[in-house]
Amino acid sequence: MASKSTDAYDTAAGTAPEGDADHSARRTLDFRKLPQGVIFAPSSAIVDSVPTASRQETGGKGEDTERRDRIWAAVCSILECTGDDPAREGLANTPARCAKAMMFFTSGYRTSIADIVNDAIFNESYGGMITVKNIEIHSLCEHHLLPFHGKMSVGYIPNGKIIGLSKIPRIASVFARRLQVQERLTFEVASSLNTVLKPHGVMVVMRAAHLCMAMRGVEQADSLTTTSSALGCFESDPNLRSEFLNLVNMH
Repeated sequence: MASKSTDAYDTAAGTAPEGDADHSARRTLDFRKLPQGVIFAPSSAIVDSVPTASRQETGGKGEDTERRDRIWAAVCSILECTGDDPAREGLANTPARCAKAMMFFTSGYRTSIADIVNDAIFNESYGGMITVKNIEIHSLCEHHLLPFHGKMSVGYIPNGKIIGLSKIPRIASVFARRLQVQERLTFEVASSLNTVLKPHGVMVVMRAAHLCMAMRGVEQADSLTTTSSALGCFESDPNLRSEFLNLVNMH
């Protein structure tokens, strides 16, 4: 690491385990030497030293605060491993911003579908197909933690009950705000609606671009991935699948 970054780091001398000379000098981040204004730190004393208003801007208490603190420390380590200096001005608050963003990106783990649906299920005799198309989806690929984004279309044929239309994209967002693969995300949305509504059938189609394919590896920036999940009558009736795809312009 460049000498510029050593101001925020101390070398803790210690006795290495036998045969492990690399650990005889262990470099640790001294959070007290980081620029002021950093919101999160794994040390509770440092967190407590941040003005209350600054902490409240990030939202959450207790377990959520501990999660953010751990992400903060991990991002500091990642920045150091890249060869950059997490203490320099441009990066000083990056771990805090990243921790806050990651908590949002993964908030689906801490969100209940039952709370999202609430009481927005209604008795209704309508028996035709209901579709919601072009739901915006933004998620993180679990393989590289890189984003994938696209559009999802959902259709179902009710069996005496319908759901408030806004709840469909909200349900999709719950599953999108988890570490995902597109295939599972598509199925989870279909399965969740199938469980909540018990309709005659549900179908979900998603088309997305994956930055893990665009920025690295095969580097195919224009490629799109399409996935579908058909349950109930959609699975058994090709005519219904065709009707759905026509309605959402996915043929």
